[in-house]
Amino acid sequence: MKILLTGGAGFIGSAVIRLAIERGHSVVNVDALTYAACLENVATVVKHPNYAFEQINICDRAGLNAVFTRHSPDAIMHLAAESHVDRSIDSPMNFIETNVNGTLNMLEAARSYWQSKGHPTSFRFHHISTDEVFGSLPNNVESLFTEDTPYNPRSPYSASKASSDHLVRAWHETYRLPVILTNCSNNYGPYHFPEKLVPVMILNALAGKPLEIYGDGENIRDWLYVEDHADALLLALEKGCVGRSYNIGGENELTNLELVRMLCVILDRLQPHANYSYADLITFVPDRPGHDARYAIDPSRIRNELGWRPSVTIEEGLEKTVKWYLKNEHWWRPLLIRHGLGQRLGLKS
Repeated sequence: MKILLTGGAGFIGSAVIRLAIERGHSVVNVDALTYAACLENVATVVKHPNYAFEQINICDRAGLNAVFTRHSPDAIMHLAAESHVDRSIDSPMNFIETNVNGTLNMLEAARSYWQSKGHPTSFRFHHISTDEVFGSLPNNVESLFTEDTPYNPRSPYSASKASSDHLVRAWHETYRLPVILTNCSNNYGPYHFPEKLVPVMILNALAGKPLEIYGDGENIRDWLYVEDHADALLLALEKGCVGRSYNIGGENELTNLELVRMLCVILDRLQPHANYSYADLITFVPDRPGHDARYAIDPSRIRNELGWRPSVTIEEGLEKTVKWYLKNEHWWRPLLIRHGLGQRLGLKS
């Protein structure tokens, strides 16, 4: 299968590319190379004959049309997105432009291409989204997000992703474009750009900086190892039912404070500091606006219909992640100078 994948120089997209190439697929990586992109994420496959790269912004419709014509993909995996909630609070228009207008461009380019090929029934447009579109769950009730949970986005980021989800469904209903949607929980693992919680905590700990936790640290997230997610995404593309959505979760709920303490324990063991435990660096800072209390996914549909479930426990995944960052300073050190890293974002109101 030849897959045109957007956002392949990012965290999740690059994990999908590495796995797809390993499994014998051909991949065209379409990426604008914005601040969070890193082509080194796909360095292991860049010389593979089944890999191609196109530097195109998904808001460039003419560029997208040309890529479709050049490569004639069998399927689309649309991952390109602005994804940092704090940045969305400061600069919401960037998120609307990329996540909404960019998805519209992708849908129209895919629809035009699909029509030009005679509406092949094997074609797929797989839209990859987030559980944040569902809003916030109470942190003291055993409720879970299902595919039927009403949308209730509460940040500019989640609102932009909810909008893109609705566009994808509308293009299926109106134009019969064969789509699949997936909504995932919080990802973590190797190659995670150092502005999200896990890599920020690891790198700040190694630098002896405060480990700043928003509010009281009791916000709960369901953690999904990125390579498990990549496996689920390829399975949904290959075997998912057209027009259907699948929730992908790690079944690993932790408070942010619990997660950071686990990272500190691992670091204390793997790279102990002579003068203190890393947990001594934990400090609490004012919460960000609209911080959702809890996300938790019910992955029953993808488990029952497609036979997928996560293979990596949170303990195993965090251990692998910390070891990767300890061994790959050459990857993360140059990224720390990029715009906004090391600064507190998302405080505008």
